[in-house]
Amino acid sequence: MASGLETLCGQAYGARQFQKVGTITYAAVIFLLFFCLPVSLLWIFTDKLLIWIGQDPSISVEAGKYSIWLISSLFPYAILQSLNCYFQTQSLILPMLWSSVVSLCLNLPLSWALIFKFKLGTSGVAMAIGLSYSLNVILLVLYLKSSLTCQKTRPFFSKDVFIIMPQFFQFAIPSAGMVW
Repeated sequence: MASGLETLCGQAYGARQFQKVGTITYAAVIFLLFFCLPVSLLWIFTDKLLIWIGQDPSISVEAGKYSIWLISSLFPYAILQSLNCYFQTQSLILPMLWSSVVSLCLNLPLSWALIFKFKLGTSGVAMAIGLSYSLNVILLVLYLKSSLTCQKTRPFFSKDVFIIMPQFFQFAIPSAGMVW
């Protein structure tokens, strides 16, 4: 759904409506965080849904356990996708590269420790993913807040966020359909 931002942010940036880029991004973050709730409910019942459609019960239970632990990564991922569109619109690729490299450098030893050292298996994988996404978001938000290059487009909360949400929704649903 975040790919709906590409169109809206691109149009706003191209029209030199720089503050609108930040407002659209803020609206997308709120919208996507809200949508994380029903997805979380779906993931909580993944094992039962998989068994219901005829999947092997042992695999379904393991997938359900993984899905439940992966819920912690869903919320930072929603923010991360919005921030990625925000930065890509402005051709600010290096902050995304460096935050991803730092996150990767954390993810590798963290995954190893959680999977093998603490013997958490697939739950450890999901935890490592959530922590890596969270670190990535924190690094990008720190860059966004401190960088002069983001000064004109920096997101802030206003009533315009709620005005833009229906417009974002019109692009988010078809964008999700195209990705599917």
